Amino acid sequence: MTTVAQKSPYLSMIAKKRPWQASPVDNSPVKGGSEQTLYKALALRHIELPVKDLLQQGLERDLPSTPGVIEALQSNQKDEERHDEALNYVAAAYGTDAKAEREVMNILKVWMEHPAHPIHKVSIIERSIFFVALPFFRFNGNMGMRTVSADISRDEQVHCGVHGLVAKELNEKDSESLDKLRAATAAWMFEDLGAHEDKWLDKDAWMRRSERLFWEGKAPDMEDSRRSRMISFFEASNVNLPSYGAA
Repeated sequence: MTTVAQKSPYLSMIAKKRPWQASPVDNSPVKGGSEQTLYKALALRHIELPVKDLLQQGLERDLPSTPGVIEALQSNQKDEERHDEALNYVAAAYGTDAKAEREVMNILKVWMEHPAHPIHKVSIIERSIFFVALPFFRFNGNMGMRTVSADISRDEQVHCGVHGLVAKELNEKDSESLDKLRAATAAWMFEDLGAHEDKWLDKDAWMRRSERLFWEGKAPDMEDSRRSRMISFFEASNVNLPSYGAA
């Protein structure tokens, strides 16, 4: 018998989500040379709740008639609240940079004011900004950052699928102005890096990943980020272990 989820690509995608809860983390060491970029990646948490607002704007417009689209968007809205909570736990442990916290609000303002369809903007932010920020946490951050990144990344894979499909069904097109905004945001995040033999600390490598994610939806040299790089449970403080199940 065919289930409702099998009939709807949207319901099929959100059925892949795994419940988890945001929880406090501790502040263990991070990779040397990554510190300022981690502050900027962390400052991007201020975009999580505005993404929820953009999805609400999308819900108030004409949407595809495909079954499940409203349920999927509402499910993703709930995820943004948990992402914000989890990243705020990281910020509480690691600390924040006042300059980065101020600057990201200007970046957010430009994204919010861009005239593209709100759900299309969300799809661009997620695939070409969040999907370089989250792997940066995983390859350069501490145990708590890696745990949170892995949990959020699983949600964001579903979000990218849902929001990308909505944009496609609405016939929204990627534009040069969106690419310029994407590039400016990535350049701000990675400006404290330079050339480096470690590809996870190399500025140009991260900029290329963001560009390829925008135009192609993939960055082949980040295949490692698709595999779990979580610290083994026996090595980790209980504070940093993931907490699964509905809140």
